[in-house]
Amino acid sequence: MLEGSLGMSFPSANSWPICTDRVNMIRTRCRTRANHSEGIKLLSVLAPADAGGNPVEARNFSGSSSAPRRHTLPNPLLGRGDTVGIIGGPSVLSTLVFLEKLVLWSSKGGEESVPFLVCSDPALNKHLSLWSPFPSSRGRNVQTELNEEAVVENLRRKRAFLADAGAGCMVMPCQLCHVWHEEISRGCALPFLHVAECVARELKRANLKPLEAGSDVQIGLLGTDTVLMSGFYQEQLQRQGFEVLLPDKATMENIYIPAIEALHRKDMEGARNLLRIAIQVLLIRAANTVVLASDELQGVLPRDDPLWKKSIDPMDALARSAVEWVKSKRKKLH
Repeated sequence: MLEGSLGMSFPSANSWPICTDRVNMIRTRCRTRANHSEGIKLLSVLAPADAGGNPVEARNFSGSSSAPRRHTLPNPLLGRGDTVGIIGGPSVLSTLVFLEKLVLWSSKGGEESVPFLVCSDPALNKHLSLWSPFPSSRGRNVQTELNEEAVVENLRRKRAFLADAGAGCMVMPCQLCHVWHEEISRGCALPFLHVAECVARELKRANLKPLEAGSDVQIGLLGTDTVLMSGFYQEQLQRQGFEVLLPDKATMENIYIPAIEALHRKDMEGARNLLRIAIQVLLIRAANTVVLASDELQGVLPRDDPLWKKSIDPMDALARSAVEWVKSKRKKLH
């Protein structure tokens, strides 16, 4: 588990959160290093671990549906009540990118960063990464078997561990894990932010106007089949009065999936061009903006790209909502 202090430098608070070059650099390192822990030095807080140094709860893939067993710490590591608990995503990249966003959004204007705790498990990350959440564009069935019950149990144990360590709210900077958000958050006494709810709330505040007369504001959505079929983005956006535009089968098979495959080949230019096309297809269909609901797509488009300004990174919304929660909590504490 990692406390809210990292041995790496962040850009100044006046810069945009996440430099594309930085994301690509981290992406490359995470995919080429055998041991992710060697890629960056982190100040860690010791947790009960097995012989391999991993948290005991994080190694449990028994699939038990029982409530997470809690090991109460003698004293919470951070007991201020305004600490953000972060359940790490299925890759080091997505977790580090979110941490940088959280630090930057919270330190704008010279303020200190919000306190946070991170629990990241390489065993779970590897388990999820082997499960390809989209079909191959070449017709191959690349999806491996996944014990979803075991994954949910594992994430619930991390949730309980972070709560015992002093977290006051929970976030999961991972699109795939939000497929099981309801199960993971069940019984949690703390606020557990949902990325789609954060996105929908920000879009509602933006007071967007329909591009076509007589229609609702339309929001495009790009993501894996697993995320799109789960429907959690559609539910939250429709609850706020938006109409959701999904990519058609041809767009998924001929544009989106090849873009992800290009990323895996480290063909960033190819992935970038394909992503631009996928966004344009939804914009032509009168989408006001496009939600990039994929961890893989973070940092693909540079911030000065015109199409970036027509899209939304949900992790920015999640980070901003976490910062809002901390500020609101501090007002209540004082």
